[in-house]
Amino acid sequence: MDLNGLLDQLKSSERQQLTPITQQKSSYQAKISAYGKLESALEKFQTAAAKLNDAKTFQPVSTKMTGDGPEVSADTTAVPGTYSIDVSNLAQAHSLASGGFTDITSNQASTATTITIDQPGVSGSSFDVSIDPASSSLGDIRDAINAADGGVTASVINDGTSNRLVLTAKETGAASAMTVTVNGDATLDSKLSFDPANTTTNGMTEQVAAQDASLTVNNIPITSASNQVEGAIQGVTLNLTQESANATTASTLSVTRDEGAIADSVQSFVDAYNSVQKTIGSLSSFNSENGDAGILLGDGTLRSVETQLRRTLSDGVSGGGYSMLSDVGVELQLDGTLKVDSDKLNGAISNDLQGVQRFFAGTDSADGLADTLDASISRMLDDKGVLNNATSGLKKSIDGLNEQYSRTEDRINSTIARYRKQFSQMDSLVSQMNSTMSYLSQQFSAMNAQLGK
Repeated sequence: MDLNGLLDQLKSSERQQLTPITQQKSSYQAKISAYGKLESALEKFQTAAAKLNDAKTFQPVSTKMTGDGPEVSADTTAVPGTYSIDVSNLAQAHSLASGGFTDITSNQASTATTITIDQPGVSGSSFDVSIDPASSSLGDIRDAINAADGGVTASVINDGTSNRLVLTAKETGAASAMTVTVNGDATLDSKLSFDPANTTTNGMTEQVAAQDASLTVNNIPITSASNQVEGAIQGVTLNLTQESANATTASTLSVTRDEGAIADSVQSFVDAYNSVQKTIGSLSSFNSENGDAGILLGDGTLRSVETQLRRTLSDGVSGGGYSMLSDVGVELQLDGTLKVDSDKLNGAISNDLQGVQRFFAGTDSADGLADTLDASISRMLDDKGVLNNATSGLKKSIDGLNEQYSRTEDRINSTIARYRKQFSQMDSLVSQMNSTMSYLSQQFSAMNAQLGK
């Protein structure tokens, strides 16, 4: 007999006991994955609802500049209106240039020298630069000034005939004006000193004057040390790039409420909810033709989630002009999805934006729809929510199945080991019987031979 083959067949048959356990485990894991998909869809819907709970969502603005005016950016605090802007001067950073040097590598100082650079209009801006005669080339002086990391940068420019040290303030505005004092080497003093009050002995010449930007907004004079002007118009930043040609070419800035962006936020809310409904539909579907069923068909947790969402949306809010989603142009369909009536929604936003905001975001004393939705979804998703409870229960069941699988596998292994031992004993017994039969056959043959048979 093929005892090894028979043993393999018995082992395969015994392991069939593991199949239902594996199938049940796979079923639980599939449900956990399905709950994960539902949770992801709910989180996205909660995020979309949270956006409608933010006052900034209802305050977006768009800007339009007529004429060659400044570049404009606006935040949600900007107030709709029209503004006339005339730019007289751009802000400039002070810039000085030294007298000419033959090259940038030859040492220039014969004695230890200190260069003091100060911007009197900026408190605490003064800094000293020490120059060693052994490292006093134009390049060394440039590097030493930059290494001091003050409010000025240094560079060397070749004008075609000689090299000149150029100092430029890091910041624009009238306060960027600088003075340069040289103590030590007389030659360096004659080429690098600068005092705006003593122009006859200056070694450096002014190339760009320190200057504030000056402009008018609706004929109100405004000055700014920077060409990026904030606060002149609430919530608007003006980036000045050029001066107006004359007073008749003042630019006009129009700031208007971006109602389309608000409507888009509501549409995103609707899309996110419909995505939840699509997920619920796919997880609970049933095809009567082929019998295919969704993983969570008939699942109580799924029904609970769907019921709570629909109840929250249907209940609406109280205490305002709008109380139901349909009041602001969002209709609940028979299939459970939402649909936006664009005309009705846009009309509500245009005619009563505060009412729309109050409906979704609520007030200090009353919750809006977004508040109640957030609270409802949070209860579903928190550690003690229905989804977590269902998932935890399945995980415990899987742990139980893993233990059952291990016990069953141990029992199967013990059974196979017993079969193997019994088969081994049987094989030994059969071998002994065969040996005895062979011996008896020999004896019978010998007896027959003696008897002449």
